[in-house]
Amino acid sequence: MGSVGKQIETLRDRGQCALIPFITAGDPDLETTAQALHLLDRSGADLIELGVPYSDPLADGPVIQAAATRALQRGTRLEQVLEMLKTVSPHLQAPIILFTYYNPIINRGISTFMQQIAAAGASGLVIPDLPLEEVDAVLTAAKHSGIEVILLVAPTSPKQRIEAIAQQSQGFIYLVSVTGVTGMRSQIESRVQTLLTELHSVTDKPIGVGFGISQPSQAKQVMEWGADAVIVGSAFVKRLAEGSPDQGLQAIETFCRSLKAAILE
Repeated sequence: MGSVGKQIETLRDRGQCALIPFITAGDPDLETTAQALHLLDRSGADLIELGVPYSDPLADGPVIQAAATRALQRGTRLEQVLEMLKTVSPHLQAPIILFTYYNPIINRGISTFMQQIAAAGASGLVIPDLPLEEVDAVLTAAKHSGIEVILLVAPTSPKQRIEAIAQQSQGFIYLVSVTGVTGMRSQIESRVQTLLTELHSVTDKPIGVGFGISQPSQAKQVMEWGADAVIVGSAFVKRLAEGSPDQGLQAIETFCRSLKAAILE
């Protein structure tokens, strides 16, 4: 399992777009999460984003919020997530990107948190509510632990802020395709193409697009607009939660393969 940046850049050098599925740890349970990580790794995922359940997930839409709530109600906590990841990560090719909010990191201690997630096998980290003004302390601690911190660019961000985020972000830049929270959308807004062009004009770092992508055709569209990675969350979380765990795993395998096929066409 390599670094986030190297994985995406290697694919970009081959003219390929990376596929990054997102699932919520502990929904329906951590055993199923472990199976899902193995399954996605075998089914076309180039990297995998793993959400740590949090009680106040401001950036998440109803599907992921509901998954986090179910996981928390079953007692899923960061310690258990990291224990599970430690057993699974040595067997994965796809680097793992943890998704969590800033408050739990502060409470644990930034350096301690980075050391713990690195020891569990995480390669990257997304913190959706991390203020740009507090990025330096996080990046410093992350660097010491070998963790790449991926920063988000909102579609409403002014150019000066976009340039600052692009300069600081590690691994790739996470372009949020919609104004608002995560969730499935029937179509991707055309301004994403403009935002991708603007970002590529100010940085040579890879750019991943997420929030709202739920169909293979949308993944292909975003790739054709210039994305180096496509991030799909709610559509995976929803499928994994429906029916029995085995049915959910079968559904995400089929979906992952269809997304990968679409961006390889």
